[in-house]
Amino acid sequence: QFLQLMETFLGEDISLPTVERLIAFIKEEYKQTEEEKMEQLEKVHRISCLAQRKLLLEALFEKWDSNASGFLDLEEVDAVLSTFKDGTEKEALRKAKKHLCSRYPHLTRVGKLSPKAFQTYLELVASEFTGDEDEAIDNLVEFLTTSVKRSHRECLQGLARRKWLHNIQQAAKTSGTSVEPVCKAVFKALSEDAKAHGDNKKISAYIALLEENQLSPERGEFLLRYVACNADDAPYVLEQVLYRDMKGVSFAALEEGKPIHVPRVQLHENIHFWNYDRPVEERKGSLLVLPLHDARWKVFGILGLDTLRDQSEKSIFLTHEISFYQGVSHAFSKAYHHIRTLENVLQITVTALDWLYPRAPSIHTITTYLVEPHEGKTWDYALRKMITTDNTGQKEIHSSPVLLLRQENLFRGYLFKCLDSSEVIRTHICGDQHIAAPLRDLSGQALGIFDINVGDHQKLPPHELKDLQKMLKLVQAACSEILKMSSEDTEPTYVLEAEHVAHLKHAGILFYRFLLKDLHDCV
Repeated sequence: QFLQLMETFLGEDISLPTVERLIAFIKEEYKQTEEEKMEQLEKVHRISCLAQRKLLLEALFEKWDSNASGFLDLEEVDAVLSTFKDGTEKEALRKAKKHLCSRYPHLTRVGKLSPKAFQTYLELVASEFTGDEDEAIDNLVEFLTTSVKRSHRECLQGLARRKWLHNIQQAAKTSGTSVEPVCKAVFKALSEDAKAHGDNKKISAYIALLEENQLSPERGEFLLRYVACNADDAPYVLEQVLYRDMKGVSFAALEEGKPIHVPRVQLHENIHFWNYDRPVEERKGSLLVLPLHDARWKVFGILGLDTLRDQSEKSIFLTHEISFYQGVSHAFSKAYHHIRTLENVLQITVTALDWLYPRAPSIHTITTYLVEPHEGKTWDYALRKMITTDNTGQKEIHSSPVLLLRQENLFRGYLFKCLDSSEVIRTHICGDQHIAAPLRDLSGQALGIFDINVGDHQKLPPHELKDLQKMLKLVQAACSEILKMSSEDTEPTYVLEAEHVAHLKHAGILFYRFLLKDLHDCV
């Protein structure tokens, strides 16, 4: 950002002596008091300590969560913490738990700690102790680390499972707004684990999402639509619809918010079989239905697994397998909602571009990119072209992947400068003036980039520039609101009546909410 500030200040085609004079001037004129210097050093030290603490607590969480379920049982953690210092800190634990449950209201209902909630809990506990908080955290971590023992086999099993879960998250980050690669990663994780840790079971897996029942409202307010499954089961399962009045345990799992395991489906009278070609005598095996929860623990679908294709006696799901499958369902939920968040961001962008184009005819095109990890280089990023809009309002939505890589697009270097600095960049390319403007996430990093081509205009007319700046400001505000709503810490807030409808529509309306607020503030 400092480099970009200096380059912007100097402008293009500046001589080396001018640059050297500026450097000499800054070196001479930049003053910092000893107090300011110490304050800055303390701030850097604090940030470093918090980052180390985060890594320490993540490692502790992983050690406890040996089956990679993604959650820890609150009662189990409480039971161990109550023995800390021979039980003399129970009052501190009680106060910390009270604060925790007020911050995460669903905990009183489900009793499951996510990695973030686990870290928050330990920090709250430490804050209730007398003395230094950092020292208290270190003592808690040491105590909890020695309180759990894991065998070498369990450690290796956990590492393999976490790698598969990581692949699900990577699929979400490198697939634009397509859910298909995520579903493939989910099914691969399940099949790989069945081979490695599940006695080589033959499993079928499928994902069904809740929808408002507009087909047959008399059969229940909601239905489950099967949107993904193994290739072998696709002819029987894909796009099937399960109503509440049909046989099955899926709606029961949704209502209870807990997995339902049927060890032997042949002995259960309430199982719905999609594959009618399978003879009745072969309808044997184990069934597991896991509810899918969002960040605030609201159900939105199910992940189902069965072993009906496996006729061996070892086809029943074991406890460690069920725990891992819960981790897979959690990983899918995070990945799915990451993609839905990006879809919402793009919907906000489309609405904003529709608002801008009649107000700024001097802009030739605006190309919208999303930032994603570079699959070959973990330290770098790629830009995925998503939307191109011209000055007539015509939009091209790029469904096929158009990826820009840094080393292959030298004439698009200004886009990567914008990505690196998260600042606005102006440049001339092939006779056209380009403005690259970042769309930032909650930490200030660029998650998207607008490439605004204003043709051979050196400057936009003042009124058009003002509307462009307003559009960028409002898109950023609406995007930040969407990102806050997708986190487990924030409940969604609706201001306009129209916002209560479906999320994608709500995302577009969100732009107009901030536009109205801006108008209100001006008045």
